[in-house]
Amino acid sequence: MVHEPHEPHERLVHADEVFRIQGAVFEVNRMMGAGFLEAVYQECLAIEFGSRGIPFAATPKLALAYKGAPLRQYYCPDFVCFDCVVVELKALNEIAPEHRAQVLNYLKASGLRVGLLVNFGRAPKARIERLIL
Repeated sequence: MVHEPHEPHERLVHADEVFRIQGAVFEVNRMMGAGFLEAVYQECLAIEFGSRGIPFAATPKLALAYKGAPLRQYYCPDFVCFDCVVVELKALNEIAPEHRAQVLNYLKASGLRVGLLVNFGRAPKARIERLIL
Protein backbone atom coordinates (compact mmCIF):
# COMPACT_ATOMS: atom_id res chain seq x y z
CA MET A 1 0.00 0.00 0.00
CA VAL A 2 1.32 3.44 -0.90
CA HIS A 3 0.37 6.54 1.02
CA GLU A 4 -0.32 9.48 -1.19
CA PRO A 5 1.64 12.70 -0.66
CA HIS A 6 0.04 15.38 1.44
CA GLU A 7 1.89 18.28 -0.14
CA PRO A 8 -0.54 20.98 -1.28
CA HIS A 9 0.99 21.09 -4.78
CA GLU A 10 0.66 17.33 -5.36
CA ARG A 11 -2.68 16.03 -6.58
CA LEU A 12 -4.36 12.96 -5.13
CA VAL A 13 -5.12 10.15 -7.57
CA HIS A 14 -8.75 10.42 -8.80
CA ALA A 15 -9.45 13.24 -6.32
CA ASP A 16 -12.57 14.55 -8.09
CA GLU A 17 -14.12 11.10 -8.42
CA VAL A 18 -13.41 10.25 -4.78
CA PHE A 19 -14.89 13.58 -3.66
CA ARG A 20 -18.15 12.83 -5.50
CA ILE A 21 -18.29 9.29 -4.07
CA GLN A 22 -17.70 10.63 -0.56
CA GLY A 23 -20.57 13.08 -0.99
CA ALA A 24 -22.90 10.22 -1.88
CA VAL A 25 -21.69 8.15 1.09
CA PHE A 26 -22.24 11.00 3.54
CA GLU A 27 -25.73 11.66 2.14
CA VAL A 28 -26.71 8.01 2.63
CA ASN A 29 -25.30 8.18 6.14
CA ARG A 30 -27.21 11.40 6.86
CA MET A 31 -30.47 9.86 5.71
CA MET A 32 -30.07 6.35 7.17
CA GLY A 33 -27.78 6.69 10.16
CA ALA A 34 -25.98 3.69 11.67
CA GLY A 35 -27.34 0.24 12.49
CA PHE A 36 -28.52 -1.22 9.19
CA LEU A 37 -27.07 -4.22 7.39
CA GLU A 38 -24.47 -3.68 4.71
CA ALA A 39 -26.95 -4.72 1.99
CA VAL A 40 -29.25 -1.82 2.95
CA TYR A 41 -26.43 0.71 2.59
CA GLN A 42 -25.42 -0.85 -0.71
CA GLU A 43 -28.92 -0.46 -2.12
CA CYS A 44 -29.20 3.12 -0.85
CA LEU A 45 -25.79 4.02 -2.24
CA ALA A 46 -26.70 2.65 -5.67
CA ILE A 47 -29.75 4.93 -5.67
CA GLU A 48 -27.63 7.89 -4.53
CA PHE A 49 -24.95 7.24 -7.16
CA GLY A 50 -27.67 7.17 -9.81
CA SER A 51 -29.25 10.41 -8.61
CA ARG A 52 -25.85 12.14 -8.63
CA GLY A 53 -24.86 10.86 -12.07
CA ILE A 54 -21.98 8.82 -10.69
CA PRO A 55 -21.25 5.96 -13.09
CA PHE A 56 -20.96 2.65 -11.22
CA ALA A 57 -21.03 -1.10 -11.53
CA ALA A 58 -22.55 -2.96 -8.58
CA THR A 59 -20.78 -6.18 -7.51
CA PRO A 60 -18.74 -6.55 -10.71
CA LYS A 61 -16.91 -9.86 -11.11
CA LEU A 62 -13.14 -9.39 -11.02
CA ALA A 63 -11.23 -12.23 -12.68
CA LEU A 64 -8.39 -13.91 -10.81
CA ALA A 65 -5.39 -15.81 -12.13
CA TYR A 66 -2.63 -17.94 -10.71
CA LYS A 67 0.67 -17.99 -12.64
CA GLY A 68 -1.20 -16.82 -15.69
CA ALA A 69 -3.91 -19.48 -15.45
CA PRO A 70 -7.44 -18.12 -14.99
CA LEU A 71 -9.20 -19.25 -11.84
CA ARG A 72 -12.88 -20.16 -11.49
CA GLN A 73 -12.97 -18.04 -8.34
CA TYR A 74 -13.49 -14.30 -8.67
CA TYR A 75 -13.79 -11.22 -6.48
CA CYS A 76 -16.91 -9.04 -6.25
CA PRO A 77 -16.38 -5.63 -4.65
CA ASP A 78 -19.53 -3.75 -3.73
CA PHE A 79 -18.94 -1.09 -6.41
CA VAL A 80 -16.53 0.13 -9.02
CA CYS A 81 -17.24 3.80 -9.72
CA PHE A 82 -16.05 5.85 -12.70
CA ASP A 83 -14.26 2.69 -13.93
CA CYS A 84 -11.38 3.67 -11.62
CA VAL A 85 -12.38 3.52 -7.92
CA VAL A 86 -13.24 0.36 -5.96
CA VAL A 87 -15.76 0.98 -3.17
CA GLU A 88 -16.17 -1.67 -0.47
CA LEU A 89 -18.87 -1.27 2.19
CA LYS A 90 -18.93 -2.49 5.77
CA ALA A 91 -21.37 -2.01 8.63
CA LEU A 92 -19.11 -2.91 11.56
CA ASN A 93 -18.05 -1.47 14.88
CA GLU A 94 -14.39 -1.53 13.80
CA ILE A 95 -12.50 -2.06 10.56
CA ALA A 96 -9.93 -4.85 10.83
CA PRO A 97 -6.68 -5.33 8.87
CA GLU A 98 -8.28 -8.09 6.80
CA HIS A 99 -10.86 -5.60 5.49
CA ARG A 100 -8.06 -3.36 4.21
CA ALA A 101 -6.35 -6.42 2.70
CA GLN A 102 -9.63 -7.29 0.96
CA VAL A 103 -9.73 -3.88 -0.75
CA LEU A 104 -6.05 -4.12 -1.74
CA ASN A 105 -6.73 -7.55 -3.27
CA TYR A 106 -9.63 -6.06 -5.22
CA LEU A 107 -7.24 -3.42 -6.54
CA LYS A 108 -4.69 -6.07 -7.56
CA ALA A 109 -7.37 -8.14 -9.30
CA SER A 110 -8.87 -5.16 -11.12
CA GLY A 111 -5.66 -3.33 -12.01
CA LEU A 112 -7.11 -0.19 -10.42
CA ARG A 113 -5.14 2.05 -8.06
CA VAL A 114 -7.70 3.61 -5.69
CA GLY A 115 -10.02 1.90 -3.24
CA LEU A 116 -12.40 3.29 -0.65
CA LEU A 117 -13.25 1.24 2.42
CA VAL A 118 -16.50 2.66 3.79
CA ASN A 119 -17.78 1.76 7.24
CA PHE A 120 -21.38 2.72 8.02
CA GLY A 121 -21.30 0.92 11.37
CA ARG A 122 -19.94 3.72 13.54
CA ALA A 123 -22.22 6.50 14.70
CA PRO A 124 -22.49 9.41 14.19
CA LYS A 125 -21.01 9.32 10.69
CA ALA A 126 -19.64 6.90 8.15
CA ARG A 127 -15.87 6.55 7.98
CA ILE A 128 -14.01 6.30 4.70
CA GLU A 129 -10.47 5.00 4.30
CA ARG A 130 -8.68 5.68 1.04
CA LEU A 131 -6.33 2.88 -0.02
CA ILE A 132 -3.84 3.16 -2.87
CA LEU A 133 -2.05 0.36 -4.67
